[in-house]
Amino acid sequence: MSLANGRHSLAIPGPSVMPDRVLRAMHRPAPNIYTGPLVEMTHTIVADLKRVARTEQNVAMYIANGHGAWEAALVNVLSRGDKVLVLATGRFCVGWGEMAAKMGVEVETLDFGKRSDIDLAQVEEALRADKGHAYKAVLAVQVDTSTSVLNDIKGLRGVMNAAGHPGLLMVDCIACLGCDRFEMDEWGVDVMVAGCQKGLMTPPGMAFVYFSEKADAARETADLVTHYWDWRPRVNPEEFYKYFDGTAPTHHLYGLREALDMIFEEGLEAVWARHTTLAQALWAAFETWGASGPVELNIADPAKRSHAVTAVRVTAPLGTELRTWLTEHAGVTLGIGLGMASDADPGGDGFFRVGHMGHVNAQMMMGVLGTIQAGLAALDIPYSAEGLSAAAAVISKA
Repeated sequence: MSLANGRHSLAIPGPSVMPDRVLRAMHRPAPNIYTGPLVEMTHTIVADLKRVARTEQNVAMYIANGHGAWEAALVNVLSRGDKVLVLATGRFCVGWGEMAAKMGVEVETLDFGKRSDIDLAQVEEALRADKGHAYKAVLAVQVDTSTSVLNDIKGLRGVMNAAGHPGLLMVDCIACLGCDRFEMDEWGVDVMVAGCQKGLMTPPGMAFVYFSEKADAARETADLVTHYWDWRPRVNPEEFYKYFDGTAPTHHLYGLREALDMIFEEGLEAVWARHTTLAQALWAAFETWGASGPVELNIADPAKRSHAVTAVRVTAPLGTELRTWLTEHAGVTLGIGLGMASDADPGGDGFFRVGHMGHVNAQMMMGVLGTIQAGLAALDIPYSAEGLSAAAAVISKA
């Protein structure tokens, strides 16, 4: 007998839960890809993608995952031999820098570890030391999906301005667009990359690169750009197929249109507020459990935690054992401890992640937390039994 039978709960940090409305919108015959409703609908998607990022700048759409967005962003602004500064707060900005290095870009990395956000003072020092402005761009993630840290992007632009550095500010928002507040124009971001499968609640397959006029000016001299990744033909094309350099991702567009409708029916500010409250409920449960046991949130300061994903530490191999128990016995899947392996824990078995992004509400959060508490009890992992009450108290006051 298994209590996992029934509708499974996916609580990983992407792909996120797909709303029934999105799935129903996608369940239709293939459309005309040359003229008519699909073409008209796509124009509205572009406008609303800009609304989600709070920008009047440009957005290019790609049939790709987040790594495709990384590559598209890099090739449109950089040339072989250029130098970039990577601000690492976990696995993902490191990966973006590794991709740049494979293209012949010189990469310098400031690594702030797996439990800290970007140290802005250290960044400003590095930028002031770059007297010749060798750094063509500064690469950062707003939320690193591996560590769940939330970086201060507005503050990062502030130190770049204070140092008088002309480099492009390039930000990965793949984990958190539509979940954590992001203000592209107000914060002075030049390039932002995102995907459809997390806060935008659409099955994986589309990626987005937002870029400013300053970034597009860099495109003039970028020698890495190739035909497919070139963002210019994808912005306000005269012919529809140029949005995607070929056949459109038709059913993803239908799903994305519905997901954007859901976001703006609720209101973007309300969406952010919902994510904040649910994240705080989760944190309250884990902090209470951890008062009497080995469970510990990876990021200590609540102000530096994402509202989209939470990374958790526990004595190895209990992280993997807990994930396995939840999947096999309770029908809940948590995220692996991606990028968190160390010499002491080569398999990353002392970590797991909880995704709480996109189509998530209070009963879903309480359900996941209840099964986690059941797993702690089943595996004899010490914990304080008041964890669920602490989460419920947060939700009750919202």
